[in-house]
Amino acid sequence: MSNSFNTLELQADGPVARIWLNRPELRNAFDDEVIGELSAAFAQVVVQPQVRVIVLGARGPAFCAGANLNWMRRAADFTREQNTQDAAGLAAMLRTIHESPKPVIARIQGDVYAGGMGLVAACDMAVSVDTANYCLSEVKIGLIPATISPYVLRAMGTRTAQRYFLTAERFSAAEAQRIGFVHEVVSADALDAKVDELVKALCNASPAAVRACKQLIADVAGREIDDALVAETVQGIADIRASAEGREGVQAFLQKRKPNWLLGS
Repeated sequence: MSNSFNTLELQADGPVARIWLNRPELRNAFDDEVIGELSAAFAQVVVQPQVRVIVLGARGPAFCAGANLNWMRRAADFTREQNTQDAAGLAAMLRTIHESPKPVIARIQGDVYAGGMGLVAACDMAVSVDTANYCLSEVKIGLIPATISPYVLRAMGTRTAQRYFLTAERFSAAEAQRIGFVHEVVSADALDAKVDELVKALCNASPAAVRACKQLIADVAGREIDDALVAETVQGIADIRASAEGREGVQAFLQKRKPNWLLGS
């Protein structure tokens, strides 16, 4: 697996792939290079059959401070067409993370601002240090969090977004947990242990079922409960019961043995 990145570090250790934002001197802020490398790193690890979980972390004091100032300076002179292409790259990268068939955990060791909020929201789950601050700061500089909004709205809900999109207030990790944006808040010395708990739980689950659960959530969220949706869910459970891992899991449960997807079993 290639590690030839300028802005990232990629570590693949058996079932766990760890992708680190690695420009601490720039507070891990985005530019077109970071966006391109994140897209490439995720595309690379999701096709590795041994990888069960992806952890997205960052080096240095900040997790991600949004857009890099040098990139913003360049973008200030962009034409509308260039701005569209630029935003499309960020949108594609966020979608690559969000649609990863392998579960993605955000390991948040420091502040998360603007576009960084989109990165966290695109992950399946998030563990934060208690000292991290969060901010959707775009309106302060005359912009809107447009590209990240589909993911952030899903993560914090419309009513909460109504406040934080409009005020650009900074809020704490405790508030981020209260609104559902992050799942766990821990002290810095407990961060890796909490991430590892989630990694272990995900590695104990059927890889096919985890993949199907991600698709199930995407298919069902926000939809009206009508005959079509009910029929789809009936088909979904029938399909997974008839699958190889579904049969193996049920048999293992009934026979009180470990299923064959458990590592080391």
